[in-house]
Amino acid sequence: MLISYNQNYEKIAMGLLSYIADLKNVERLQKEMESYISEEDKRLFLWRDTETDNIIAIIGIEWAESIVLVRHISVNPSFRNEGIMHKMLDKLKTRFPDQTINGTLETVPIITKWVQKNAETSSELDDEE
Repeated sequence: MLISYNQNYEKIAMGLLSYIADLKNVERLQKEMESYISEEDKRLFLWRDTETDNIIAIIGIEWAESIVLVRHISVNPSFRNEGIMHKMLDKLKTRFPDQTINGTLETVPIITKWVQKNAETSSELDDEE
């Protein structure tokens, strides 16, 4: 389940973001966290596992009128390869239905795989009709 970030989740959010190579430095990580908190066009969302109720992933976005830019996305290593990133992107699209979801140089491969997966699923559904 995708939930909005608030101060109660600060340590969890920083821990999840620290899995990203570019954010391993504590000062850099703190600066990035501050930008998500203070800038109106940036936002963090956390992924809560419905079975365990634990926060296991994070996605950081920046949005404008027509696009949502996925700046950061990270999943706890214990939960990788379970499709969590794609589930987060699906829910993000539900929250921002009128915007196109794009990625940075670092996140565009994930976004591309997600778009391809959705196109394949859509194509399979069309074939069944």
